[in-house]
Amino acid sequence: MRAPDIDYLARPDGARLALKQVEGDGPVVLWVGGFRSDMEGTKALALDAAARERGWAFVRYDHFAHGQSSGNWRDATVGRWCDDAAALVDHLTGTTGRTVIPVGSSMGGWVALNLTLARPAAVKALLLINPAQDFTERLMWPELPPERQKEVLEHGETVMPDEGLGAYPLTRTMFEEARARMLPEGPLPIRCPVHILQGRQDTSVPWRHQLPLVEALEGADVRLDLIAGGDHRLSGPADLTRMVEAVERLRSI
Repeated sequence: MRAPDIDYLARPDGARLALKQVEGDGPVVLWVGGFRSDMEGTKALALDAAARERGWAFVRYDHFAHGQSSGNWRDATVGRWCDDAAALVDHLTGTTGRTVIPVGSSMGGWVALNLTLARPAAVKALLLINPAQDFTERLMWPELPPERQKEVLEHGETVMPDEGLGAYPLTRTMFEEARARMLPEGPLPIRCPVHILQGRQDTSVPWRHQLPLVEALEGADVRLDLIAGGDHRLSGPADLTRMVEAVERLRSI
């Protein structure tokens, strides 16, 4: 296995997705990060370490306008992130017949679900960590104060404070475009095994947000683990062990 030096996937418009790979056997475990997170987070690094120790093939990457990938944040949309994920899977699988196991965290769970709908034959199994499917419409917009909703609707964006990463704009384009990527109503045509890890104390994505998803996955084997005391990050030692063992189980199916 080689060290995970940074590589780039060129996109048709000239943008580049930054990614790091660990060579190994079996399906490619693919880390799909959350909103404004990058591939150097605790969970991504834990999977990287597990891949080296256990001989997994593993890839982690930064979404457009995240981390070391290129892109202007104001041009970022959920659709862009979903299309980029599909292009990355096409690049990783090619004509080899290799499959992937996306591990989607928060918004990355929404992207991973869209990816599975778009490339069903390429996805062996799916691990979702506090997945935030449809979050722009179901979670984010309802929580925005009325004055910020007004700014989005009348001026095209509102600037959100963030002490950790710095202030950032939420655009009307992002909200409007995301509606086309919301999960379809009714049963989802997903047949691969799905494992969901959800913190009961998650205040960003309440655990009940997963119940309609579980119901919609009626054609798949679904496991939902509700973790007592678990928050949105699920990055403590026990959480990381649980995540790695979930991936190991899905690889063996």
